[in-house]
This record gives sequence, C-alpha cells and structure tokens, in this order.
Amino acid sequence: MDFSEITNQSRQAVKEILEAAKLRKGAIFVVGCSSSEILGDQIGTATNLDSANAVYDGIIPVCRENGILVAAQCCEHLNRALVVERETMEKYGFEQVNAIPQPNHAGGAFATVCYERFDDPVLVEDIGQKAEAGIDIGGTMIGMHMHSVVVPLRISLRKIGAAPIICARHRPKYVGGQRAIYDESLM
Repeated sequence: MDFSEITNQSRQAVKEILEAAKLRKGAIFVVGCSSSEILGDQIGTATNLDSANAVYDGIIPVCRENGILVAAQCCEHLNRALVVERETMEKYGFEQVNAIPQPNHAGGAFATVCYERFDDPVLVEDIGQKAEAGIDIGGTMIGMHMHSVVVPLRISLRKIGAAPIICARHRPKYVGGQRAIYDESLM
C-alpha cells in the first residue's frame, strides 16, 4: 500500500469538499474513517495505524489552514463518540466523556491517531448534529453528526485507497412554500 498516495487522495478530497461546502472558519468537519476498508478489508477487521496516519496527514493540515474544526468519529464500540480539540468542545458546549480510543479494541485507528496527534484532545459523546460537512471513508456512518439537511457531494474521487467515500455538506432548510424566494448561495 502506498501511504503517500492515501495522503494525497485525502488531501484532494478534503480540499474539494471544503470548496464545495463553502465552510466558514469555526465550522465542524466530521471524519469517519475505516483503516481496514482503505486496505481493502472489511470494516473493523484489519485496523492499520499507517493508513490512519496517512489520512490524518492529508485532512487535518488542510482543515487547520482553513480554520475548520475536525471531529474524528470513533467506531461503534465507543458508540461513535468523537475526538475533538478541547477548544472545539468548549466553543460548542459539548460534554466530555471518559474513554481513550484504541486501534484494535474500541475507537479505531483514525480516532486513536487523532487522540494522539491533536494538540489538546478530548472525547465527546456527540456533537449535537453540528457538523456542517464531512467525509465517510469506508462506510462508517457519519450522518448522525450532521445538521438535519444533508446534501451529498460528488467530488472527483470515489475512493481513498480501496475504501469508497461518501462526502456531504449541510444546507439550511427550505421554508415558506411555493411563494418563497431562496438564497441561491445557500443551496
């Protein structure tokens, strides 16, 4: 597996998503990542820290450069809790929970890498559907963390490594019915 290619694919994907989603500084970007699926294995069967680090190296610097806050989703063994920076938790009023993600037991490789590499990581049970955009690498089911109207994004990539990706952004709800006029920039 060429991990530098995984980094490049991850970087390209997040750049395209951020451009399409038009996120403002301080917005939350959620990442669900199966390191097993990246390697071509079934989710949860071949946890790999090298592929998780490669995804981290592609996504996190781009988000930081753009002032975007990242929430890294854990696996179902931690009920899809999220690793965030303490600053994010405090800004949004999320509640910290007590668990440390582990690559092979509970949390998954990407959440473990984020917990190790973030500046001041904490685990929160949920983010109250505050994510404005995100990427699901390998079928990790990030939708529960997104605002209530989620729009799929088609980008130039369909996979990172062997893992299929689904990209999404939030848009405000339409209200007012057939007489309403909508702001095209929010669609």
